[in-house]
Amino acid sequence: MLPATEEEKADVVRYLLSQSPARTKVTFLQKVYSEALIGHRHDVWDVHTGKGRWWVITNPTNLYSQEQFPNMDLAVTFHMGLCLRIPRTQQQRKSDRRIIPFGSVFTHLVEATDALGQAQNVPDYQAIGMRAREALLAFIRAAQDITEWTMEPAPKRADFRAWTDLICNTALGGSAQQERRHLFKAMLTEAWVFSNWLTHAHSATWHDAEAAIAAVEHALGLASSLVLRHAREVPEQCPECGSPHLSPQEGWREDLPEIAWERPVCGDCGWMGKGVPIGPRDGETDELFIREGADEGDDCVIMTVPLVALKKPGEGVKPARRGRNVGRKNPRG
Repeated sequence: MLPATEEEKADVVRYLLSQSPARTKVTFLQKVYSEALIGHRHDVWDVHTGKGRWWVITNPTNLYSQEQFPNMDLAVTFHMGLCLRIPRTQQQRKSDRRIIPFGSVFTHLVEATDALGQAQNVPDYQAIGMRAREALLAFIRAAQDITEWTMEPAPKRADFRAWTDLICNTALGGSAQQERRHLFKAMLTEAWVFSNWLTHAHSATWHDAEAAIAAVEHALGLASSLVLRHAREVPEQCPECGSPHLSPQEGWREDLPEIAWERPVCGDCGWMGKGVPIGPRDGETDELFIREGADEGDDCVIMTVPLVALKKPGEGVKPARRGRNVGRKNPRG
């Protein structure tokens, strides 16, 4: 059994009841497993109702009857397959590209979150503090690589406090930004201080580790967005009409077709900002998986009981309908 918050439990119960007939009651639930795939964490819940048992798997959330999937690994494998085969829209791929510069940052956060699910003692909690600290350091390294920051002499590459001040003072400069600047500095600094404390705290608890991850994740999510807006010269509002409805527009130049560019565009008046290069424009940037050619093989694998439909709460398992083997020889000759 893995630790779970009351909010997580409530979300799982709410989801299952939304898929169930009226008067369904959850009699038992526990988080039993977690797995991360390409930066996405999937939690597995064992949920019992008065009329059946279910695996509820998150991100995206779906449920699977334990009558159809008696083995948890089979349910997880099936769920992962659905996630990987669901088509990703062009807009989703563009959104992925925007966080590529901070990929290592979020990798550290995912690792810390996964470790929290398995943490059981003080050394485990301290290790999570170290992972949170590494995520913060990865952020300032990424910020240095994304754009130039004017300061002489430049801070040392791993000087977190100095780079926090420089980033916030530059991206949120001026008296009108004083409160915002103070907030971002405070979030990053306190996350840094707490993570360093946790790394060496002999009295550390599971809740301390959870707090460290939450603080760092929140601070870095906002700070990463701030750095990207600054690097890509996105104003707070449209300089022509004052509208806050600005969105990124991606394209390329004829003289540099291999480079993807991005500029802010106002959704109200059509104003367009300055385009900046954001990375290579190629298939590998846009696609998570690349498939080439067709499978000409004649081999196939069929489950002992063909899975023709997923069972939902209140339904029985539908019997498989007999069908014809098209284009295949009888295996018995």
